[in-house]
Formats: sequence, structure tokens, C-alpha cells
Amino acid sequence: MELRFDGRVAIVTGAGHGLGRAHALGLAARGAKVVVSENAGTGADDPGADPVAAAEETAELIRSEGGTACVSIDDITAEEGARSLVETAVDTYRRVDVVVNSAGILRDRAFRNIGVAEWDAVVAVHLRGTFLVTRAAFGYMRGNGYGRIVNTASPSGLFGNFGQSNFAAAKMGVLGLTKTVAIEGAKYDITANAVAPLARTPQTEGVLPEGPKELLAPERVSQAVVWLAHEDCETSGEVYSVGGGRVARIFLAEGPGAELGGGSAEDLRDIWPDVNAERPYVIPRDFSEQARIHMRGGG
Repeated sequence: MELRFDGRVAIVTGAGHGLGRAHALGLAARGAKVVVSENAGTGADDPGADPVAAAEETAELIRSEGGTACVSIDDITAEEGARSLVETAVDTYRRVDVVVNSAGILRDRAFRNIGVAEWDAVVAVHLRGTFLVTRAAFGYMRGNGYGRIVNTASPSGLFGNFGQSNFAAAKMGVLGLTKTVAIEGAKYDITANAVAPLARTPQTEGVLPEGPKELLAPERVSQAVVWLAHEDCETSGEVYSVGGGRVARIFLAEGPGAELGGGSAEDLRDIWPDVNAERPYVIPRDFSEQARIHMRGGG
């Protein structure tokens, strides 16, 4: 059966272009009413870009295919802007069921040269914006006993990338937020997951190696977003690498470790290869479970 979103309302940030636009179009094509969000408050990577025009273009594309969409250009890095975005969904369509946090900017700079302004701008959009929009929507979802949140992580945050300390730090923050929201939303049927996409967009031009554009088309990422945003998907608290037609779960694991007890730093040196062993590993479901692993070690 086709995955449908009839009667559902979705907010998609950064939906004026790139991945966000692909996500918005994908959800709308399956019946969702979409609030197309573009951030007018922090500036885009292209100084000449018009967020209003970009958002309106996405909304018009949705309408031209028979879908339903409205536009918000509220600043998601500001508390009142995030609240206004969610209120647009509720006032216009009476509910909010899905939030896809896809807004982002880049301010790449080698770590020794990065400035505070470049750090703050990236963290504001990626991490603060994701937090504010999710928090604003969470109350409505909790009241309805249902919600689907899909955040955007990055391979740069998971594995590191030269010149992207600000971007990587923000994206790892998004993962911590995702896992905690998944835990707190569980009893209300609110799931939270993240995708770490690999796609050709205006933001990644010049970053990715040359290759067939179709292989890394944003639409190939959107299929995973559609599934994670659907009511039939009960998975929560996970992150998935998506790109090039491949989807893979990425997980944080803890290796078997070695018993140090009350030993010294010299003792730790001697067992260091065992400490760094990778198998057999465990995947803690939350902080408490991870803590219990260590408590069993004693010493």
C-alpha cells in the first residue's frame, strides 16, 4: 500500500530549495498539507537569495500538482519566530503532525581561523533552530497523542570533516536532541529520528566529488524522510545515513572495554589495546543503561 499523509500537516524548514524542497514536495505528493518554511532572519549561503521567493516557489510547485501548502518566513533561530511558524500550521490547518527540520547554512573555515560569528551563525540555524521549532511543535503533538519528528544530522558531525567544526558540532548536538526527544515523546506516540544525508544541493556544490547528479539527487534522501515521518514507522531515536540510493543505520556503540578497577594511569596504559577493542559491542538505549554497564564493572 502507498504511504499516504491524507489529513496530516507537516512543517518543513529550509523548504525553499535543496533537500528541504524535496522533502516538502515528497510529503505533499502523498497528501500532506505542508507549511513551507524559509528563514528570513539569518541570511542564506547565497547573499542574493530571496527566502520569500524561494518558499513561494516551493509552495506553488505543490499547488500546481494539486497539493496544499502555505508559507512561513519566520526566523526559526528566534523563540517567537519558531512559535509563529508552528502557529501558522495550527491556525491554517488546525494541527501539526510532522516536523522536518532541514534548514541549514554553511560557514566553512579551518578551525584555527574560525570566528565566533561564523560559529554562532551555524549553531543558531542547525541546533538552536531545530530545538526551537521542535519544542514549539512538541506541545501540540503531545496534546494530540501523536507526532513524527525528522531532524537532519550530517556525516561531518558523525565522522568529522576539515573546515566544518561549527557545522559538525551543531549536527552532533542535533543527534543528542533527537535521542532525548525520542525518549520523552515515546508515551505520546511521538517519534524522533534523524537522517545524515549525502546529496547535491546548492549548499554542497564544490564540497562533494564530481559524479552523476542523479545518484545524489535530494529526492533519494526524501524517500527515507517520508518513511520516518509516516504513522506506520514506529522506529525512534535512530539516525540513518542516506544517499546514492543507499540507506544504513548509524549507531553509537560501546566496546567490551577492560577492567581498570582502582588501577593507575600506568595500568591503563598496559591495557589500552583492550580498552580500544571494538567487539563484542553493546548499544545502550539511553544514559541509564550505559551507566549500568559501568556500574557492573565495579572497582
